[in-house]
Amino acid sequence: MGTAALAPGARVLIRDAEWIVKTKNRTSTGGYSLHVVGVSEIVRHREARFLTEIEGKGITVLDPADTELIVDTSPQFRNSRLYLESLLRQSPPNRLRSLDRPSGRGGRSPYQLDPAIQALEQPRQRILIADAVGLGKTIEMGVLLSELIKRGRGKESSLLPRRA
Repeated sequence: MGTAALAPGARVLIRDAEWIVKTKNRTSTGGYSLHVVGVSEIVRHREARFLTEIEGKGITVLDPADTELIVDTSPQFRNSRLYLESLLRQSPPNRLRSLDRPSGRGGRSPYQLDPAIQALEQPRQRILIADAVGLGKTIEMGVLLSELIKRGRGKESSLLPRRA
């Protein structure tokens, strides 16, 4: 195994678990320290450090060309959508994507983001907002709805009023 194959972003198999290399630093003894993040089920999202001198030949770089693609024959790709939905539910959001755009005229107050964050941490986005008059319940709901749309979990057309 060449050290070039251990570049950041490489998927490696170490101690029967799959990891992604974040950084590779040279140690004083001539080897490398690999800072990795877990991918396989048991170590998912866990960070670890491995020394190439200790792990030695126990590090296997996984070749992306060996990935087996499976065709989804379910109606409207239902199985793929369910799989992706389950992955989204397993990892709580670390930031709101709807904040990437600047807000309207008045801007948003930090407390107006709390209901959206609280709702997104739940399996189903149900929340009762009962603030006092003028604190921005409409803005709070707008942040949540725009976040759901950006994540592909809501439709813009369902928010429009229906015509008779």
